[in-house]
Amino acid sequence: MFDDDDPYLARVRGIAHGFPGADEKVSHGRPAFFTGKVFCYYGGSLKEAGEWVQHPHAVVVVPDPVERPALLEDPRVFVPAYLGPSGWLGVDLGDSTDWSEVQELLDASYRLTAPKRLVAELDGRT
Repeated sequence: MFDDDDPYLARVRGIAHGFPGADEKVSHGRPAFFTGKVFCYYGGSLKEAGEWVQHPHAVVVVPDPVERPALLEDPRVFVPAYLGPSGWLGVDLGDSTDWSEVQELLDASYRLTAPKRLVAELDGRT
């Protein structure tokens, strides 16, 4: 379900592995970045009008609840199958991706899912 040589995946990996205690596994055919819990999936899908729509170049994250309404207004954002009811959102990546925004999205998701000691370690970095 993914190409290990995907340049977008390489960028996401670089960001995700920069968080304390972050690791990677393949879950349900997609790269998943986690500490105790998953904080980001690479790629996602949703069901529209009875058909599966793939989003192979996307990050799926738990957004900051304050940011969620604004994110839902963005045409790049989708509510992924299975994870969407739990608050997760997907954001499509492309040539015009703002990678600082992706960093912020992963940071928020990490902070909402990682153990407190790892968040404290992240906060202690200069």
